[in-house]
Amino acid sequence: MRPPSDFSSKIRFVLTDIDDTLTHNGRLGPEAYQALWDLHRADIGVIPVTGRPAGWCEMIARQWPVLGVIGENGAFYFCYKNQKMKRVFSIPETEMRKNQSRLDLIRKEILEKIPGTAVASDQFARINDLAIDFCEDVPALPEVDIQKIVAVFKAHGAIAKVSSIHVNGWYGEFDKLSCAKRFLSEELSLSPSEMLRDCVFVGDSPNDEPMWSYFPNSFGVANVVRFVSALKSPPTYVAVAEGGLGFHEISRQFLKNSGN
Repeated sequence: MRPPSDFSSKIRFVLTDIDDTLTHNGRLGPEAYQALWDLHRADIGVIPVTGRPAGWCEMIARQWPVLGVIGENGAFYFCYKNQKMKRVFSIPETEMRKNQSRLDLIRKEILEKIPGTAVASDQFARINDLAIDFCEDVPALPEVDIQKIVAVFKAHGAIAKVSSIHVNGWYGEFDKLSCAKRFLSEELSLSPSEMLRDCVFVGDSPNDEPMWSYFPNSFGVANVVRFVSALKSPPTYVAVAEGGLGFHEISRQFLKNSGN
């Protein structure tokens, strides 16, 4: 993995994870938020790609300087243009609602079998997935327990992805990458070759791996190093700093390459 200073191409779009990529110690600091505005003013469009819930994504799409947001690990994208919110879902809303009863069974089993777990505090704002907290608002669980959570989801036929704070599980054949590609095609009219040439992705944890494997211009903030041994497709470039400070570091390179 190489430092961001080795990257010399001009790019048009930055896709980025949020938790522990834009945030630092659980907060969106001034450095990362300023970086979003600096990229926006330099005509470099930003698209957050996150496991966070629909309720959060509604606010992000409306109030942050972004082109849109992919949420709940690819369950949907939202974009706010001309004072109208556009919401596009990866599976029908009726199917999402039907899946909730299946996820309720998984929730009950995880909480009964794995001490120390909790439903994520933002679950009330979700429309498609179940998020199990293993270190955000609970004492950090060991890796063996995180994998037990994943195993319960998979035993029920659900997809499970590990972020830096949650295990997210859902039903439906989608992920961050499939929804991001749909957004780039439908909303920005990018061809597959333009996606590879004009876009970068910045992330921090294993659920970002599909994005790193697809985009050749892939970046990680420094906290990704703790996961590298488990990654088949690590990012090409890694910042010196962690979290939002690392995103700020990486964004400086994008701005430098664009002449800003």
